Amino acid sequence: MTITKSVTFIAKDGCEEKMKELLSAMVAPSKAEKGCIFYEIFQYKNDKKRFMAVETWENEAALDGHKASAHYKVYKSSYEPYCEDKYTDELEVLG
Repeated sequence: MTITKSVTFIAKDGCEEKMKELLSAMVAPSKAEKGCIFYEIFQYKNDKKRFMAVETWENEAALDGHKASAHYKVYKSSYEPYCEDKYTDELEVLG
């Protein structure tokens, strides 16, 4: 069963560009991972401090592989000083 998540990040004041840089660096290596179906980072047009990652993985094993990757570890150890808030929602496809 596929897993789809949206992860919302709210950058601290003045940290929008750094958050954009850190999150954007995740896209290409994540898309290249085994089991990645969709991975994109969005920045809200009406609120430049707000970003959303939307990702879909083939299964739990693929998501676990993503969390064990080198680029995920770099992001995980780097984003907190620039991030005011972060929350994750699991999504379900209807239809």
